[in-house]
Amino acid sequence: MEPNAPMQMLSAWFDQNAPEWAKDALANVQSIWNEGAYGLTYGQIITITGIILFSLIIRGLFARTFVRWITRLAAGTKTQMDDVLVKAIATPLKIVPVIVGVYIALKLVHIDPNAEIYANRVIQSVVTLAVFWTLARAVNAFEYAFTSLRDTLSPAVVDWMSKALQIILIILGFGAVAEQWGIAIAPLIAGLGVFGIAVGLGAQDLFKNLISGILILSEKRFVPGEWIMAEGVVEGTVEKINFRSTLVRRFDKSPVYVPNSALSDAAVTNFSRMTHRRIKWVIGVEYRTTVDQLKYIRDEIEAWLWNDDRFAKPPEAALFVRVDNFNASSIDYLIYAFTHTKNWGEWLAIKEEFAIAVMEIIEKAGTSFAFPSQTIYMMETDPPEIMAPPARSEAVERAREAIRNAERRTGLGEADDEG
Repeated sequence: MEPNAPMQMLSAWFDQNAPEWAKDALANVQSIWNEGAYGLTYGQIITITGIILFSLIIRGLFARTFVRWITRLAAGTKTQMDDVLVKAIATPLKIVPVIVGVYIALKLVHIDPNAEIYANRVIQSVVTLAVFWTLARAVNAFEYAFTSLRDTLSPAVVDWMSKALQIILIILGFGAVAEQWGIAIAPLIAGLGVFGIAVGLGAQDLFKNLISGILILSEKRFVPGEWIMAEGVVEGTVEKINFRSTLVRRFDKSPVYVPNSALSDAAVTNFSRMTHRRIKWVIGVEYRTTVDQLKYIRDEIEAWLWNDDRFAKPPEAALFVRVDNFNASSIDYLIYAFTHTKNWGEWLAIKEEFAIAVMEIIEKAGTSFAFPSQTIYMMETDPPEIMAPPARSEAVERAREAIRNAERRTGLGEADDEG
């Protein structure tokens, strides 16, 4: 039996048994069905539209069933690489039913050969872009394979490499589409090269920041998560190093987008890489403090530091407690020490405990802290009592004898040679 036999039998039965009004209605429908626009009949347009709508419905079912199924399947494995890979390609996979539906619609209807050529090119272009889009999204999944590379370089460098690879894949995808449409790529690239030179001359700051970002990453000055300070530029925690700028979060939680060139040219202090935290204090006591009291305070503070394991000891780090200066209103100690901890909160707690200990030591010594003061002497009518200085020590006499011997050898002010 021929494939069209049932339809012919149904048509013959309809012509013999259908009323005239039904035959007229069918004739009107057939005339409208066979009319059209843009080189297609309305029947073909309705058929294409119906197939595409059906493919959209299938797309929803496909997304709910197949994509979710492979997502759950990947979640059941021990590695996370397949999870990220499935998540990356899930969105491109959802357009597969639509592409298939458009392809079937074009094959079912008989359109003009010239229009069919362009339609096939459109489908090929969509498929090509979908493939390269999938590859570009899948690049993120391969970051898990770059663990050793992240340790060797830095996470920011690997992120840059991933972004660059994604951009290259997208450019290759558009290049492949251009080839499908008969557009020569080589002359276009040459033209873009000339255009790039012109743009480069007008966008020097952009390329300067790009190169500065590469230098920052290659030199490993800082990575996201570290606390930095660039004098006169910014101080805060690095969040992200982009192609043009670096996002630094200040301590008041406000974001600062700093051009990479500003951080590349400036002297950057990376506080996150310090080995210890320093305590440097200048403490002044009153001038009435005796020598024994000065020594007692020095020895007790030094002993407190040496007996506390939270402070680094020489040669790991310097530790000094010394009488350092005779100030206008005080005798000053220099306290110089380093803590093992780099955590700011812990350091503040240690410093507070040490400050209380210093106050207790000075109080126990029988003296007190000095504060800026002045002493005013009132003029007396009676002449002041003349105090005779004590006798010179033997050290003074020995020094004078050494000076006289030196004068006899060379003569005061004479040179050692005859020149």
